Amino acid sequence: MKYESKRFVLADEAITEDVGGGVLRQIMGFNESLMLVRAQFSEGAIGYTHAHPHSQLAYVESGVFEFTIGDETRTLKTGDCAYVPPDVEHGATCKEAGVLLDIFNPVREDFLEG
Repeated sequence: MKYESKRFVLADEAITEDVGGGVLRQIMGFNESLMLVRAQFSEGAIGYTHAHPHSQLAYVESGVFEFTIGDETRTLKTGDCAYVPPDVEHGATCKEAGVLLDIFNPVREDFLEG
């Protein structure tokens, strides 16, 4: 396989990347067809509107987020989830500091190259 993470990725050992604007990112595991990313947001941090060819699930581990997917906006809290189809514009604003677990298919190669 071209892309594959270690078999076990421990949160306190995973590289934490400051992607700016109050967002920290950890890549928790991946192969060519799947990736799990943990993103920690401070209150007020914005995941700016963007689109990509990957399918995405965003699970709210903690906090409160205002999500926009396409032309629909919803407020999600701990335990909620959002599905983002490929190539659909989406973004989020953190209303209460929290953590998102993002699952992508296929792997986000751009995250590994950065």
